[in-house]
Amino acid sequence: MAFKFSNTERFSNILAKYFSFSNETQSLEPLIEFLRSIRTENFDHVLDYLKENQDITDNFSNYILKIFRQKPFNLSLTEANILSENAFYPELKKRILDKVLPSIENENTVWYLVDSVSVQPKKDLLFFSSLSSDQLDEAFRLLKIDQFISDRQVMSELLFSLNILAWRIIGNAMDVEVVNMAPQYRNLDNPFVAMQSEIELLNEKFKENPDFLLSSKDEIYKQIKIYLEQCSEFVSVAFKNSSTYGISGKINQALLKIRQQLNRMSDILSVMVIDEESDLLKNSKQLFFNILHYKSKKNNLRELFVESTTLLSHLITNHTAETGTHYITSNSRDYLKMFLRASGGGIIVGALCVLKMLYSYFPGSDFSHAFLYATNYAMGFIMIYLMSYTLATKQPAMTAATMAKVLSEDKNTRKNYVDFAHLVSRVFRSQFIAFMGNVLLAFPVALAIIYGLDVLFKENFAVEKSAKLLNELDPVHSKAILHASLTGFYLFLSGLIAGNVGNSLVFYKLPKRIEKNVFLNYFLGTKAAKGISEYFAKNWAGIMSNFWFGVFLGVTGPIGLFFGLDLDIRHITFASGNFALGLYGAGFSVSWGTFWICLITVFIIGFFNFAVSFGLSMILAFRSRSLNFGELTAIYKEIFRYFIKNPFRFFLPIRSELDESADEMISNTVATKREDR
Repeated sequence: MAFKFSNTERFSNILAKYFSFSNETQSLEPLIEFLRSIRTENFDHVLDYLKENQDITDNFSNYILKIFRQKPFNLSLTEANILSENAFYPELKKRILDKVLPSIENENTVWYLVDSVSVQPKKDLLFFSSLSSDQLDEAFRLLKIDQFISDRQVMSELLFSLNILAWRIIGNAMDVEVVNMAPQYRNLDNPFVAMQSEIELLNEKFKENPDFLLSSKDEIYKQIKIYLEQCSEFVSVAFKNSSTYGISGKINQALLKIRQQLNRMSDILSVMVIDEESDLLKNSKQLFFNILHYKSKKNNLRELFVESTTLLSHLITNHTAETGTHYITSNSRDYLKMFLRASGGGIIVGALCVLKMLYSYFPGSDFSHAFLYATNYAMGFIMIYLMSYTLATKQPAMTAATMAKVLSEDKNTRKNYVDFAHLVSRVFRSQFIAFMGNVLLAFPVALAIIYGLDVLFKENFAVEKSAKLLNELDPVHSKAILHASLTGFYLFLSGLIAGNVGNSLVFYKLPKRIEKNVFLNYFLGTKAAKGISEYFAKNWAGIMSNFWFGVFLGVTGPIGLFFGLDLDIRHITFASGNFALGLYGAGFSVSWGTFWICLITVFIIGFFNFAVSFGLSMILAFRSRSLNFGELTAIYKEIFRYFIKNPFRFFLPIRSELDESADEMISNTVATKREDR
């Protein structure tokens, strides 16, 4: 009790010090000290003191009204927590700078006042939010700010803020690129212009009658609400059409900005509506909390990242989801076909393993080796892609997006969870047979090539590298698991690149531009131009994805050496080929313990390749589609139950009565029409 009394004395001393007389000061120091003193105080003590000391309360009330009077607060409504730039990086740069070095503001504004009084607006917001509604009502009444919202100046500021936001929205919405995102509205009355006209009528109402109070029954209010909903629908349609037309970062930011401004207009309009006497106090409190809430998030970096990247990640995973359907086997024929395609990939990787080892003997700097390795990998991966072969670890990023899309667009019922579990079994067996095809062919091909070189040149080129290659396949004495995880991250990045390139192809209409290119049509003919266009549309995203994946794998090791870091990559298929080279270099004279450790490590590497790539892709895909992670528990349980009942279906193409429903899940959710791509 003594401690609480000490706190009461402290805040009461502050009030007595400044407001035992009629204080005409414009300084913010009294308000700052008062707010700091009550943060840890029992707020009922504060209310009791204000009730018992009416003169001090009146003087304090006059002080508060005076420092707020004649200070515009439209900036707090039109700027705070709303994107100010039309691109992500300028906005990020601005927020970071404002966070470190706050911008200089006009001191005669509520914006500056709140910044000065509330140095930590999040904590202040948390404190006031923790108070009961009755406590806040009493405080507002005692300080005579319970009818603050009806003040003419306050209403004028609210109207001015509505006008500012409406005109800014029109400026962004009339941009030709934004308009093109919602062609459905081209032949309709523009809701943005109509909304601005209604706001002008509202302004006229207030000019004609200074005592006018807006009610929810007024026709103007109803019309503005309708147009706000239509404008929001325009933004939703534009975002939805991004799957068809693609989208740029600039348009994404513009649409996000329009949505934020529409939401802010809705907030402002709601506090202006007075239907009954109690609404004066309720809306006065709401305005107070709104301003504090907006200011508390004005430089929020997390929200910026979340809002700015969600749609783009959705588009990226939308592209990879469509690609992912090609990596899910549905019957024995597809299963065998996947094995053969993976075997073709294994043959090429076996050759790449030997080439990389030979490149390592070339004299030169770390960067020259980085160039050689990157070229080797990129060339091989592009070759695998263009020959329609399969690199097993390229599948997870694609199949994760497919499954997330299925879950997001299907009704999540128990039956769908069972169907989904069966779909997972098909995905898993597809991964399994792809791994087997890669590993089983990479090993003998690498062995055959190094043997052929030995016969041809009378020299075992793998002797010097043998110990290193075998040591790298020891999960205890090497960083094989860390390097395998890094490779999984690169696989995830390559999936992002594929999706981003696919989105760019659609947005910039590059295939159509190639088809209609005057130069190509004149010199090669219409048919050839169309063929090039179709080839480009089909393969460019995959080519770029594989190219950069090769670059990532090739440069990691040399860059790690250059900076003195133990960085490298481990990929299951290359690990299989390197295992063969290590054994041959050692003349197959290794202990059985070493042999089995290396063999097991090959599959451990594959597991981490898969787990990291698939896990990151699932997180991105789920986040991009705003899926509820709470549902994952039920899904995982269903998958586990299905595995216990049908373990062999996770490895072999055993027919099931669920095949048809699983096929339907994919066909109903993953776009296959060309115009959707």
